[in-house]
Amino acid sequence: MMTTLSEPEDFTTSEGLRALLVRLHEAGPAAWRLDPVAADLMEHAAAKYTPLARKHGLDPWEAASAAFDVMRTRSARTAKDPWGVITHAVRITCIAEERAQGLLCSVHQARRPHVSAFHDPERISDRENPLTDYHEAFHITDPDPTEDPADHDEDDQRREYDTFTTATRLVEDAIAFVTMMKWPPALARAAVEHVCQELARAGTRRTAYEALRRDKHAQALLDIEADSWSILLKALLGHPHPAYAATSTGRGILHRLLIGETLRALLRDEDLVLTLSLAAPRRGGYR
Repeated sequence: MMTTLSEPEDFTTSEGLRALLVRLHEAGPAAWRLDPVAADLMEHAAAKYTPLARKHGLDPWEAASAAFDVMRTRSARTAKDPWGVITHAVRITCIAEERAQGLLCSVHQARRPHVSAFHDPERISDRENPLTDYHEAFHITDPDPTEDPADHDEDDQRREYDTFTTATRLVEDAIAFVTMMKWPPALARAAVEHVCQELARAGTRRTAYEALRRDKHAQALLDIEADSWSILLKALLGHPHPAYAATSTGRGILHRLLIGETLRALLRDEDLVLTLSLAAPRRGGYR
């Protein structure tokens, strides 16, 4: 009686690996522990991914462990190129492992883009130049004991007064400009002051614009038509579309006054003058 020896399984090829993975899967979980071919496969994987593991500062068997996790998945068994799927997954795992070690967090967290975007923590002593030499957070000096504290108080008060004066002048200039565009003086003052109050509360022109655009209560109190209100908001705060961000239309009257433009310069803006003039309410909010 003659016995035939089966040919050894060549798991180095895609077809051979796929056949082996299917056989091990059908044999049950114990096959990975008892089958000698499975042991040979893992030794081959450890050798195959040694350069990749070394590149990311890992042990080759850590890469082999990642390969083992992928080999047991359905995607690896059914893939046209199982080795390609496994290699891609091992590469991602190695990167995550390296980032996790650097960030002092779990691999699961390191896989998340908003976590991996951070740089590795550093000790202050790790840098060639001390952190205190260049980081602005450390550039704080104690007050000179020979100086009179009252002088600092006067400087602070002067700065606060200058800021208040600048803001007041800016608002008054904006009111004057809107009034020049044939808007009723009382309405121009009330509208501009309301816009400035909302801008101070919101913090940004875009946020203030969106809040004021939906503010039907203010529109009713001012007795102003919706079209006129919308045009006034865009004129004061700037057009919200990003395409206008670097233009005079996108900056708005308040911003332009703040950066030093004068009323005379605003009056030379024909588009702004024409737009605001045509939007001016005539009687009771109607043009």
